[in-house]
Amino acid sequence: MMATQTSQAQTADSTTEAAREIVSRDPATGEEVGRVPVRSPEEVERAVERARAAQKSWGALSFRERGGCVLRAREIVLREMEEIAELISIETGKPIAEAVSMEITPTLDLMQYFARRAARLLKPEKLDIGLYRLLGRSSRIVYRPLGVVGIISPWNFPWAIPLGEVVLALMAGNAVVLKPSELTPLVGLKIGGVFTRAGLPEGVLEIVTGDGSTGQSLTVAGVNKIMFTGSVATGRRVAEAAARTLTPVVLELGGKDPMIVFDDADINAAAGAAVWGAFANAGQACASVERCYVHERIATDFISRVVERAKALKQNVGTREGTDIGAMSSERQLRVVEEHVGDAVARGARVLAGGRRAEGFSEGGAFYEPTVLTGVDHTMTVMREETFGPVLPLMTFATEDEAVRLANDSPFGLTASVWTRDIRRGERVASQIEAGTVMVNEVLYTHGIAQTPWGGVKQSGIGRTHGRLGLLELVAPHHIHVNRLARLHDVWWFDYTPQAATLFRGLARRFATGSALQTMLLAPQMLRRFRSRK
Repeated sequence: MMATQTSQAQTADSTTEAAREIVSRDPATGEEVGRVPVRSPEEVERAVERARAAQKSWGALSFRERGGCVLRAREIVLREMEEIAELISIETGKPIAEAVSMEITPTLDLMQYFARRAARLLKPEKLDIGLYRLLGRSSRIVYRPLGVVGIISPWNFPWAIPLGEVVLALMAGNAVVLKPSELTPLVGLKIGGVFTRAGLPEGVLEIVTGDGSTGQSLTVAGVNKIMFTGSVATGRRVAEAAARTLTPVVLELGGKDPMIVFDDADINAAAGAAVWGAFANAGQACASVERCYVHERIATDFISRVVERAKALKQNVGTREGTDIGAMSSERQLRVVEEHVGDAVARGARVLAGGRRAEGFSEGGAFYEPTVLTGVDHTMTVMREETFGPVLPLMTFATEDEAVRLANDSPFGLTASVWTRDIRRGERVASQIEAGTVMVNEVLYTHGIAQTPWGGVKQSGIGRTHGRLGLLELVAPHHIHVNRLARLHDVWWFDYTPQAATLFRGLARRFATGSALQTMLLAPQMLRRFRSRK
């Protein structure tokens, strides 16, 4: 869910080479928050070995026992919510209110949901095998843990993203090795500390801090699956490394999410949604509204309301009460935003709000003003690449077909939203948009709904997290097939007599129709075949 997964070379400024430490800094002030070690490949391998050894007994526990540990961890989070929110704010720059609403609250819900429902979601499934059941056969699917899951998590939601994936992996019976972002390592360590205090057995959750080299080490350390959230470029490298050992991956690689506003939409609600969807977390969410298409009939009114709301937002250091928008998470990401806005303006876009670095909040803070652009088109970088900052570019459209075409004109496909009072039209348009999630009169936050799946199409990634689909990513389905009439030799077995060949052709014509009545016409031939095999 982030635009740029910083590589080892890109973090040279924050890594003390001599000591191989990462210095975590508050992006709002530039002040040091803490230091963590860069774990070596050997240390990562040992962490995976410890996790593999611990997984055997953890996976043998019942769902109730695993869920009990998760619920104890939840109680700790609830008690220490303010402390955790402040840590998230200090390491990311986001307002404390958003740390609570967009990170802690959703994970509290996710923890209770999967702790209580994982057993039902992963219960063995009896398969309908059609007419084969008349031959005494039955089949079922049982779900087993994968083993050790490696999680490489991003900086923009350093609590919600990894914690959700950790909980699902643990409830499925896996052990986890988590590599938090080099920009937010202390939040990752806090997750590990919470589970340790909740009684999670040693080794079941290992935290390996470090930079891009540490993440690379984890992909080749022999885990059974990799869960990666980050950029397309880094996602490709993760997939390539994993492919060498046929390690399966789930990749969440960002988005360029469109919002379509039809002329019958509630303009006030849609304008509020556009502003929140574009500027929450300083626009640093893969589900942020990064392209807004508004019907030409209402464009003037809609844009006016958006600009008014954008200018009214209160920007400040995230730990200060009343802040709507805090600092961006890094100076590097702020420069990406500056480049995108600069390119758009050079190509003729108009800045109606913001459009520049925000000054005066703190010395050395990475603040960028909430920015509204019009006069944009799809030749501009701001409409093609993930900006991942507080920028809302707006275009107009005339017809439904044009809106769908514009929304689908992107290499990404994570989320999208459609705004209209006509729910049937909203659902019709939603069905045509190429995205993993399409919302009607909703924006941004379905990642926070534990029951719904999360993931995209095209370059937005592979696989799913959250919901039952996300839980199924973390288990190995095993098919168990039983023949209760083993005393009867199978009609398909040797020897292939002329009579057998005739029966096989009859089975092809009648049994394979799925009709019991048609199959009954073959009963005399099948009985003769059974008798001849004794």
